[in-house]
Amino acid sequence: MQLDTYRRPLMDLRISVTDRCNFRCTYCMPLDEYDWLGKKEILTFEEIVRLATLFVQLGVEKIRLTGGEPLVRKDLEKLVSQLSPLPGLKDLCLTTNGSLLAEKAPALSAAGLRRVSVSLDTLNPEKFRAMTQRGNLNKVLEGLFAAKRYGLRPIKINAVIERGVNDDDILDLVDFSRKNGFGIRFIEYMDVGNSNGWLSEKVVSKAEILSRITSHYGLRETGRQGGSAPSVDYQVIDGAGDIGVIASVTEPFCSSCTRARLTADGKLVTCLFSARGHDLKALIRNGASDEELRDVISAVWRVRTDRYSDERLEAMKSGRGYEAKAHKKIEMITLGG
Repeated sequence: MQLDTYRRPLMDLRISVTDRCNFRCTYCMPLDEYDWLGKKEILTFEEIVRLATLFVQLGVEKIRLTGGEPLVRKDLEKLVSQLSPLPGLKDLCLTTNGSLLAEKAPALSAAGLRRVSVSLDTLNPEKFRAMTQRGNLNKVLEGLFAAKRYGLRPIKINAVIERGVNDDDILDLVDFSRKNGFGIRFIEYMDVGNSNGWLSEKVVSKAEILSRITSHYGLRETGRQGGSAPSVDYQVIDGAGDIGVIASVTEPFCSSCTRARLTADGKLVTCLFSARGHDLKALIRNGASDEELRDVISAVWRVRTDRYSDERLEAMKSGRGYEAKAHKKIEMITLGG
């Protein structure tokens, strides 16, 4: 088992398969144009599988495929089919905006994908269009139900809640999830990347989210899955409803974070809010052996000291304020969620 300086094990790997996305969600990729990675800069499927195999050998039990939007990567099901049988891998999942999921779900399921999380911040078509800047709500809903039809389980909805934008959608999203057998995870609005204009005043806290839900439904806390999941989960007392809240801002969980990230261009990143990564792709393409790659990954993890969200909350509580723009970070288009 690989432990960092706070004795946090390396157990989860999030792999960004592309920096491209067909949406421009205002909290994630708000700009119209970015400096996209060239095709040769992005890891090949062979390189991804090789690195994933090494991570699993080092103790990773769960892999999540992300982007950008992972389903814009051509033939993603071929990558899934190579990752799903890896010895020691207990969970392979996908985070997607859902817009291409209806057409991709059959092949992904057949390739061995086990579950999926779909970003859905509102059920209002006009608001959805405004938040994504180009998305079609009906396509996402079709994708959700296709995933259900083809046996992906569980299906979870991820909803980023931003004050004055979609905080009035919380109960509608709960009702939709309960009715259709989907789990839902509400996410506090975070200062990901450098472009989303984050202000603490826009954060709807976990406490407020739960207050709005419990005004209509009784909840029973079930805790963090495996003790280290980002979401604190709740069960609706009547039995219909799986609800969670990811409270990176107001209740940081840095102390139990077990996640590493592999960027689309092959950099190992040890925190969602990192300013830099460690270039594994260069090592691969310069002929590094598996043993050399494992040694580098292990060495990076052993000296990991990340506790960004803890430090952000400390600054916010100190009275000296917190300026998100002063903390440069890798953009979400490269890093993934």
